[in-house]
Amino acid sequence: MQNNYNAPISVLLRRIGITPGKKSLVFFISLVAVTVPAAHVYNSFAVICFVLFSVLSASRNNMKPAGALLIPIALYGLMALSLLWSPNTKITAAALGKEAALLFIPLAFILNRPLPPRSINAVLKNFSLAMCVFAIFLIGRAFVRYVIEGNPAVFFNNELASQSISVYLATFFSLALFVFLVKERQTYWGYAATAFLLVMVMLLSRRVIIITDLFIIAAYYIITPGFMVKKRIMLISGFFVLGAAFIAFGNLSGQTFPTNKNLQGSNQHTVSISEAWNKDTFSPHDGFTGPAFRAYRARMLVQMSQEKGFILTGAGLNASGAKVQQIAQQDNTTHTGWDNTPYSKLNFHNQYMEIYADLGIFGLILVLVLVVYNFVKAVKNKYFIHIAFSILMISLFLTESFLWRQKGVVFFTLFYCLFNDYKPLRQLKKTQ
Repeated sequence: MQNNYNAPISVLLRRIGITPGKKSLVFFISLVAVTVPAAHVYNSFAVICFVLFSVLSASRNNMKPAGALLIPIALYGLMALSLLWSPNTKITAAALGKEAALLFIPLAFILNRPLPPRSINAVLKNFSLAMCVFAIFLIGRAFVRYVIEGNPAVFFNNELASQSISVYLATFFSLALFVFLVKERQTYWGYAATAFLLVMVMLLSRRVIIITDLFIIAAYYIITPGFMVKKRIMLISGFFVLGAAFIAFGNLSGQTFPTNKNLQGSNQHTVSISEAWNKDTFSPHDGFTGPAFRAYRARMLVQMSQEKGFILTGAGLNASGAKVQQIAQQDNTTHTGWDNTPYSKLNFHNQYMEIYADLGIFGLILVLVLVVYNFVKAVKNKYFIHIAFSILMISLFLTESFLWRQKGVVFFTLFYCLFNDYKPLRQLKKTQ
């Protein structure tokens, strides 16, 4: 009966050149992964294709219980529920469209059979190669600008990629370099790709990501048996060189979170963490560093939490901005900050604070469950790439509202589902 029901759909898929099966599934998952750095329209199209394929090729035999995949769906459900208390339902409804990956990508995985390790490795290989190509494109574009302008700054930080996207590119390149790093049969091309992607991360000057990457790479070589003393010495020396290069890149590209460039001079005051937490009012000459800004936003959250019901519900998805601007008006922090944007209009640059501000304690709990479960499952399976991904996400959420941009939510949800919904035919230790 089930076969008869699925037959017309299978014929339809074959007529358009698609054969239901693992190869097609790998193709569509890879399509979503490799288009994450591209414009939203291309990535959205890839997600739609993946979901449609999953729905059309679904069968009862392939569907399975998926506890891990229900967590992002529950988070999206809470986001949708926040329409009931959001003071600006228009903003919240618009944000729901941007966050839809939390719903549709897990559902697509639930409708498909669990992927075996070989298929997961194929997706990771496609993704890592695509990131290399994209990185080469960025360097090529920067080189053309350098030839025209003669300014070496085009190879660094926000000149290499805009500030709004550079943190996401650094994250994508990091996962790709981990894929090359753990390949069992290494070649010179593999080593070159690993080094190239690490340099790209450093050029983008996302310090938390760089430190996390170096920590993960060092941990990999420490725990991996079979490395001779000479190799270990070479690797340690390499880390010293990378550290020195990191300092040099930091000096050339400036702070990851610069203070207001328009205020450079003797009148500018850099706000300390203590001042950000305790100072009553600020002036247009006060500039916030990254840590000071987050301390100030944490202070705002304490003020918001004093409102009735805020701890339980938050302000509503994407609706906390109005409360932030109200407090900023009182504290006189509406002047221009990073990337020519007023401090009052910046997001929290911390996913944990962001989710609490919008969805309250239950939203925060769901995000914590997501990242903790992801890490525990990775350690339990002894799968290094999954471990690296989970550590990278935990640390990145401390400095970025990663899930509040489409690139971030698609990337996180896709690889969260990929790593937590595979068929454990064997313990994954290295990609083939």
